[in-house]
Amino acid sequence: MSKIQIRQVAPFVILSAVAIASLFATSLPNFDDGGKYSGADIAWVLVATALVFLMTPGLAFFYGGMVHRKNVISTMIKSVVAAGVVSILWVTVGFSLAFGETQGGFIGNPLTFLFFKDVNSGAPWSLAPTIPLTLFALFQLMFAIITPGLVVGAVAERIRFTSYILFICLFSLLVYAPLAHWTWHPEGFLFKMGVFDFAGGTVVHISAGMAALAGALVLKRRRVHMEHQEIPPANIPYVLIGTGLLWFGWFGFNAGSALGANALAVSAFATTNIAAAAAGLSWMFFDVLRGKKPSVLGFCIGAVVGLVAITPGAGLVAIPQSIFIGVVSAIISNLAVYWKSKTSLDDTLDVFPCHGVGGIVGMLLTGLLATKTVNAAGADGWFYGDAAFFFTQLKGVAIVVAFSFTVSYAIFKLINLIQPIRVSTEEEEEGLDASQHNEKYSQGTLIVSDNGSVYERDADRVKQII
Repeated sequence: MSKIQIRQVAPFVILSAVAIASLFATSLPNFDDGGKYSGADIAWVLVATALVFLMTPGLAFFYGGMVHRKNVISTMIKSVVAAGVVSILWVTVGFSLAFGETQGGFIGNPLTFLFFKDVNSGAPWSLAPTIPLTLFALFQLMFAIITPGLVVGAVAERIRFTSYILFICLFSLLVYAPLAHWTWHPEGFLFKMGVFDFAGGTVVHISAGMAALAGALVLKRRRVHMEHQEIPPANIPYVLIGTGLLWFGWFGFNAGSALGANALAVSAFATTNIAAAAAGLSWMFFDVLRGKKPSVLGFCIGAVVGLVAITPGAGLVAIPQSIFIGVVSAIISNLAVYWKSKTSLDDTLDVFPCHGVGGIVGMLLTGLLATKTVNAAGADGWFYGDAAFFFTQLKGVAIVVAFSFTVSYAIFKLINLIQPIRVSTEEEEEGLDASQHNEKYSQGTLIVSDNGSVYERDADRVKQII
């Protein structure tokens, strides 16, 4: 069997093997409430879980609207397909690696919750005693799904679809799961060090941002980037819809991380909204200050950066200070995008300057502005007299940046050894919608001629269709 045939057969064979193995997994009854769980907390975290899932199609619209029209479908499916791949990985071994019995504070025992063993009827998670463990596991699954989806924006318009599927698998097991264990498991070494990441500044955004940087370096530049061609966004209303879905879903992302219907969830809900609003305005007004016109894209990108930056501190900082976080993070990421544009780095949709830099800024500003007035279980930041906490956050950021970039770079290099990670020049020119999926996104204008013929006109050509 040739290498090409093996690559075609392998995904189906692996999925089939997992399906067969699942037949022999232990079946356990659903959790017995026994009055120990809170119905209100269960209801809220169920809603929050659904909200976080909604962010994945939101991300697909956000990214899909910004690429060239010949790459819209291929970009959108790469975000959405993570819901399929990561869900299977999470049930089999991913949740065990992230939240299983610790192995020295670095990784969970893969056998602890293998095929969700003992999840249904097990004891609740120690930091979420009012909801069943199954619900906690599903809530955490949604974070694991969206994280590799964020990387899509950096490698869009040139990565082979099958290579990206392999990246999702390796990244989820080798980068995401260890970081989740370090940061959110009570025995994780960053957790014990005193690093606070309320909802994923390190685990989600810095890891995705550094993977994006690694991917852009390995895949190298697109032809249009080398030729300095200006590529208009395929559909700006898609970007606006995606931003709305992300903003809406982020309430579950951050407020849901309180893991209960409580005052902390309300505070995190408020800081999330305020930071996004402040960042959207900050990005747009900063563009105007630099001589540009206020743009839809500017406000949308800025709002997402604000959501990224508030994520690590949503349940640790007060509502007024979230304005400062939004304004400052948008300015820094805006400048990072500008500086990146002066280099040869081809991060297609600026994932590293927005998510990577935004996550770093958010973690450091949490170290500056966190207060026990909001969260007694948290810490006081440097602004409130505890400089040591700021430097703890700084050390945590440095560790996560180094680990995420190094392992992600190795993953991309390994995939490239297994099969070409980048499409051919001809496939790139044709567009990934057609070359990878044999599908087409069309937003052309129909023109009816005097003789009754119907033509479709788009940015590339005019073609008779009737």
